[in-house]
Amino acid sequence: MTAIPRHDHPQNDGGDHPQDDGRDHHGRPPRAVVGSQINQDEEMFGAAFDGRVVRRFFHYVRPYRQRINTALIAVLVFTGAQLAIPLIIRYAIDEALVARQDGGSDGGGGMAILAGAIAAFAVVIIVNYGASYIQDRLVGLTGEKVIFDLRRAMFVHLQHVGLSFMDKTEIGRMMSRLQGDVNSLQEFLENSITAIGDLVLLFGIVAIMLILDFKLGLLTLSVVPVLLFVRLIWLPRARIAFRGARETNSSANGALAEGIHAVRTVQGMGREAVNFALYTEKAQQNLAAHLRSAKFAQAMIPIVDTLTGAAMGIVVVVGGALVLDDALDIGVMVAFLFYVQRFFDPIRSLTIQYSVMQRAMASGQRIFEVLEVPIAIADGPDAADPADIEGEIEFDHVTFGYVKNQPVLKDISFTVHKGETVALVGPTGSGKTSITSLLHRFYEVWDGGVKIDGRDVRDYAKAALGRHIAMVLQDPFLFTGSIFENIRFRTQAASREDVERAAKVVGAHDFIARLPGSYDTMLEQQGRNLSLGQRQLLSFARALVADAKILILDEATANIDSYTERQIQIALSRLLEGRTAIVIAHRLATVRGADRIVVLQEGRIVETGPHDALIAEGGLYARLYALNYASFDDIPEDILADAINEQART
Repeated sequence: MTAIPRHDHPQNDGGDHPQDDGRDHHGRPPRAVVGSQINQDEEMFGAAFDGRVVRRFFHYVRPYRQRINTALIAVLVFTGAQLAIPLIIRYAIDEALVARQDGGSDGGGGMAILAGAIAAFAVVIIVNYGASYIQDRLVGLTGEKVIFDLRRAMFVHLQHVGLSFMDKTEIGRMMSRLQGDVNSLQEFLENSITAIGDLVLLFGIVAIMLILDFKLGLLTLSVVPVLLFVRLIWLPRARIAFRGARETNSSANGALAEGIHAVRTVQGMGREAVNFALYTEKAQQNLAAHLRSAKFAQAMIPIVDTLTGAAMGIVVVVGGALVLDDALDIGVMVAFLFYVQRFFDPIRSLTIQYSVMQRAMASGQRIFEVLEVPIAIADGPDAADPADIEGEIEFDHVTFGYVKNQPVLKDISFTVHKGETVALVGPTGSGKTSITSLLHRFYEVWDGGVKIDGRDVRDYAKAALGRHIAMVLQDPFLFTGSIFENIRFRTQAASREDVERAAKVVGAHDFIARLPGSYDTMLEQQGRNLSLGQRQLLSFARALVADAKILILDEATANIDSYTERQIQIALSRLLEGRTAIVIAHRLATVRGADRIVVLQEGRIVETGPHDALIAEGGLYARLYALNYASFDDIPEDILADAINEQART
């Protein structure tokens, strides 16, 4: 599947995520990419019926086939009841007239027939109600369960697709598939059962009219070719209108999601009016497309009503003449009127259901394309899942990039020994974050290998990598829920004592204790009711509770003030004990205490060694350090610790 281009920059955690994909300096994808996506979307709306989509969809319906079969039986019973009503009326009228003529003026026989007809009506009405109730209830319940299964399947699949797909996928379009497109399939399922009943009713009416009076039946059905001719003209235009409505709806949803996600940036840069104008343009295009599709969806209804009137006129004129000539029973004529009135109801319903099916086929293609996105990084058949690891890391001649023929890392080789802390330093875009992403196997290397304890990461189960590697990023992501739940997010078995112990180690316990609900305080979306520094402290506590042997800090202190940063550095000295760590930082004061520093530039290692040795060499690291140097770093650790403790007490 071709990924949907984003219209905003990919999320950046301070490293070198894939941004070099041909976008201009505003983050817009190239016109060719946008055009190809629109063409791809348009192709999705071409087929009114797609057997492949239906087969895939009914794979999710199959577990509920017993309910569906029962609903189908109920629909057939309901349709039979509808067909029986005019026949009962015909029988009652004709037999009552015959009985009246044969029975004289008392009309006793006619009254008995009418009483029997009323009883038959009562039975049909009860059957009609029961069948309709069973059909609606079973179809409604099944539709909800199938859509629940489908939405859950999409969510589970998206949790495992490669990050390369998510980097290029616009959130708004994906949400449109998860919500709107899934609802279209639910509507299709519910209408499919009704459509079967409409078809049976349609052919049943035709058969009964031809049986009752063949010539009058043919005359009545003479209006059908007119309807078919109108539909031949209507269908292609309606298809284009429905396609345009779905495409503009997806585009408007994408713009809406982007505006919501970027609201802080929009307000900060005073772009409210500009963004409103841009969204209004897309919303107006969407409105115009939906009005056009609604016009075509409703266009057939007055035509069908007109043809209904014409058919009834034929029955009244021709049938009335036959009745006057005693060539046709009046009951048959009345039954014809009822059948003609009902004949166009299923046609009208099927016309509306055509647009439902059109939307469903398009939505089904979009949904199953998501489900067919390959899990780019899957476990091998013999993937290792060790209970524990030593934590030694090796990059062996690794070459990697996000865009073909544009490598970000070029022949990278270095080793991090068990329990060692190695810092990655270099200008933005030099490949630091890419190294940590490959270690966690978010992406696959092009050449070379990344190893943990001498085994390639591709030979580990992804669950094992997630269990033994903990990451703290520049922008901490906190979930809606309590502080306690967020800290033990990775390790649900952690007790409250474990959580509080971790919070104390990283210096988060004091501010948590001052909150009204302490560890049970509920966090708003992404923890917005906490400061950025407090959110980062919680992410440190979460990594500590995970108790992983390998710890990755990717610009983890970039958004924290110097006081909090130094406080965390003291806590990290205990956190890193017995763990292998890779630390990325632009603020070089953070990496001075590392056992070894690897300096990167343009995807290559240019220097490596401890802080003092690199300063003495006077190379790139020394220049970067001179630019970032802070006199606060010269304060001895013991004096700094005393100052921090004193500040905390006061």
